[in-house]
Amino acid sequence: MDKTTAAIPRSLFVLAIFYGGMVPLGGFLGAKQVALGPLAVEAGIFPFLTLIAVSSAIAQLHGKAIANRMVYYGFVPLVIAILLSWLVLQLPTDPGMYEPAKEAFPVIVGQSWRMMAAGILAYGTSVTLNIWIFARLAGAEGRFAEVRGMIAAVLSQIVDTLIFITVSFYGVRPIMDLMLGQMLAKIVLSIVVVPLIIGGVVRLGKWLDTTDTAK
Repeated sequence: MDKTTAAIPRSLFVLAIFYGGMVPLGGFLGAKQVALGPLAVEAGIFPFLTLIAVSSAIAQLHGKAIANRMVYYGFVPLVIAILLSWLVLQLPTDPGMYEPAKEAFPVIVGQSWRMMAAGILAYGTSVTLNIWIFARLAGAEGRFAEVRGMIAAVLSQIVDTLIFITVSFYGVRPIMDLMLGQMLAKIVLSIVVVPLIIGGVVRLGKWLDTTDTAK
C-alpha cells in the first residue's frame, strides 16, 4: 500500500465520490413532484435525504470536522452543475432533436435564479446544521447513530424547508400550505429513511476500512 492510499481511509474515499455525485442530483430530480399517499413532495428530497444521512455517517466514522469539510467541498459540483446547465441552455438546439424532449428540456433543467439561490442556501445551512446536531447528541461514546441521525435530520429538514420555500416563492405565491406540506413529508421521510441509510453506510464504511487495513 503506497502513502497516498494509506492517507485516505477507503470508506472516506468511496463516500466522498458518492457524496459529490449526489449533491447536484437533487436539483434535477426536484423538477418532479411525487405523491406518497396523501403527502406531496419534490423528488429531489430523496438524494438530499441521502446526503443528510451520509453526512451523519461520515461524522460517525471520521468525525465532525471531516463531515463539515465534505459539505464545503460539495458546493463545487453543485455550482459547476448550475453553471453547466445555464451554458447548455444558452447553446442553440439541434433542429433534429426529438420534439417532446426539445420542449421539455428547458422546463426540467432551467430553474429561476431564486430557486438556484434557495438550493445553495438550503444545502449549506441544513447539512451543516444536521452534522452539528448529530455531533452534539453523540455524548462520550457516540452510540445510537441511527437515532441521533433521525433527530438531526428532522430538525435540519424543518430549517431546510423554511429556507428553500421562502427564498424560492415568497411574494410569488402563497407559501404557508406549501411549506407545511413539504415539511410534513420531509419529517416523515427523515424518520423512516434516514436511520436505515445511516446504519447501512456506517456498516459499509467499517467493512471497507477493515478490508483496507487487512491488505
